[in-house]
Amino acid sequence: MTLSSLDNPQPFSAFDSGLYIVATPIGNLADLSQRAVQLLAAADIVAVEDSRVTGKLLHHLGLKKKMRRYNDHSSADDRDRLLEQARAGIVVLVSDAGTPLISDPGYKLVRAAREQGIYVSTAPGPSAAIAALSISGLPTDVFLFAGFLPNKEKARADAIERYRTVDATLVFYESGPRLGAALAALASGLGDRKAAVARELTKKFEEVVTGSLADLAERYAADQPKGEIVLMVGPPAEAAAAESGDAEAALAEALLRLPAAKAAAEIARRFGLDRKALYARATAMKSGA
Repeated sequence: MTLSSLDNPQPFSAFDSGLYIVATPIGNLADLSQRAVQLLAAADIVAVEDSRVTGKLLHHLGLKKKMRRYNDHSSADDRDRLLEQARAGIVVLVSDAGTPLISDPGYKLVRAAREQGIYVSTAPGPSAAIAALSISGLPTDVFLFAGFLPNKEKARADAIERYRTVDATLVFYESGPRLGAALAALASGLGDRKAAVARELTKKFEEVVTGSLADLAERYAADQPKGEIVLMVGPPAEAAAAESGDAEAALAEALLRLPAAKAAAEIARRFGLDRKALYARATAMKSGA
């Protein structure tokens, strides 16, 4: 990007007809980009999750726009009507907060638009997942955004098991009432890794709390914080490097009461380590190697 492109923003008349994915603030209204404001002003239709939420933003901007609801319950007919409008006019898709399609509805709309040759573009901006990750203090070179964990205990445990060996910082969205249970399940399934809980990002009471999964699970066991929450868990490699000595001692203790396979599985869950490698080590320890 050049300085000239920053000095000469795109005028309303330069926007082609099509579908525009526009990021909106996650907290502080000052985070709304100039181009996002221009697109909202130019829009023929604003597709929204909740007209009450987006209506407040439009009112703040002094705009009156035709809004059409588009969410997880929208039908194929709803999608087709928006696409028809995008062929001849400007359709702006927003979520209640942040970047649309990031754990929000919309990908089917974008996919259908591309399949039909409709122009698709974006006005990038705030994203709670990226904002939280940037101030968490956890590794950011590789990360996996996993959205919301399942609510039911068995489904949640199965999901966590799939992420156990992923060598990346894990990023989840959560709600206050579910936070304690989610942290406890992650501690049980991944081991006591470093983690961070971020909430109310860019707002007056923004908060980032860091610690081990076990410590955070205890902190939030009876506390249900308000606001949108991003929950982040450090990668297994970091935990392994810090706790390899503890894992060796724990494996030796587990072998006193369990067969090698079960001992390896228990320590793998507790420390977030590779189960096959632990089983090989357990077998060697059993044989006296």
